[in-house]
Amino acid sequence: MSVVPKTLLARFFLLMVILIVLSLAASVAIFRHVEQEPRSRQMAQLVVSVVNLTRAAVLSAAPEWRSALLAELAEAEGLHVQMADDGDELMPLSARSQELRKMVEKVRGSLGENTRFASQRNGVKALWVSFFIGDEEFWVALPRERIERPVSQMLLVWSGIVLALSLLGAYFIARQVAHPLKRLARAAQQVGQGEAPPLLPERGAEEIATVSRAFNQMSADLAANERERALVLAGISHDLRTPLARVRLAAELSADEALRDGLAADVEQMDAVIGQFLDYARLDENEAAVPIDLPTLVREAAQPFAAQAGSLTFDLPPLPPLVVRPLLLKRALSNLLDNAVKHGGGEIAVRLAQHGNRIMLTVADRGAGIPAAQRETAKRPFMRLESARSDAVGSGLGLAIVERAARLHGGEFLLDEHAGGGLVARLALPAS
Repeated sequence: MSVVPKTLLARFFLLMVILIVLSLAASVAIFRHVEQEPRSRQMAQLVVSVVNLTRAAVLSAAPEWRSALLAELAEAEGLHVQMADDGDELMPLSARSQELRKMVEKVRGSLGENTRFASQRNGVKALWVSFFIGDEEFWVALPRERIERPVSQMLLVWSGIVLALSLLGAYFIARQVAHPLKRLARAAQQVGQGEAPPLLPERGAEEIATVSRAFNQMSADLAANERERALVLAGISHDLRTPLARVRLAAELSADEALRDGLAADVEQMDAVIGQFLDYARLDENEAAVPIDLPTLVREAAQPFAAQAGSLTFDLPPLPPLVVRPLLLKRALSNLLDNAVKHGGGEIAVRLAQHGNRIMLTVADRGAGIPAAQRETAKRPFMRLESARSDAVGSGLGLAIVERAARLHGGEFLLDEHAGGGLVARLALPAS
């Protein structure tokens, strides 16, 4: 499973955190490298001075005063001077410290190559350095705190404050980039669902403001085009009603019964097509959403098709009231039932069911169905399938109206194959 965050905010923040941490680590490494040479030289000078002073003090002291001198050095300076012994248990210095290695080289350059070092002698931890007085070898123990550099608590506190401020700044910088894009994505999703999103604020960085301005203009142009298209379609459809009424009147006055019946059928078909044009043009986008009893609405919408279908069955369990646009949903269900009556083989089943946070309204038939490769095409306006062209009498808007109604409800329109043959049309609506 990928550990990379999915959101732009999280990715950008994580990237900046990594860059800040790496920058701090690189700064510390550079500082330690630059400081290493002076630090090792300082340590070597300290060790050489201590050893030389200790040797001089031991040589200048009378034999009877040496014990008192060594005790004074141990008590006042923390320096322990002891005779070397062949049975000494020694632990060498750490070979990983570059500073200690350089310090050892410099000390041996001053005191001689036979100078020995140890980090622990006979169980006592210190920086042990050997020196010679004549043929006798001595060990002097320097307290480790004089050599090792303790980390300042104040330095740690300020480093933590700087890191916290850097991470906080990185979060706000990442948010300045990700938040407008998230807002833009939400608005684009609303446009895709056929809604008019609120205008995006045209402020911030020049690039973000330019994108927001262009999106607002695009959204306004789409809305204007949609209104113009609906107006033209509604106007043309409405104007066709008048000549159709005259054709219907002329057909009724005709003495030829066959001609009269044919003209009447053609007029009814053209009137149905015009009705679909008008439905698609207005689609009740401004209809208010109200809570309704969905099983009751489904039965009311399906009632006119009961006589046309060979077999119309219902499976409508009780459901909580659902907030929908009633006329819009009735029109979508009527188009599904009309399509099932015309192409469904006479057996139609209407079902309601709740799956999680979605209400599934299903219309299943036993017709020829729609090939999987053509199902998305069938939802487009004015698209009719090749297999239906020879005897189809619709406008190609029935499923497009259902698709658009589903989007306006924040739902989804799905077409699937029915087990045993036929088509299953599912209208998925949000339950909340």
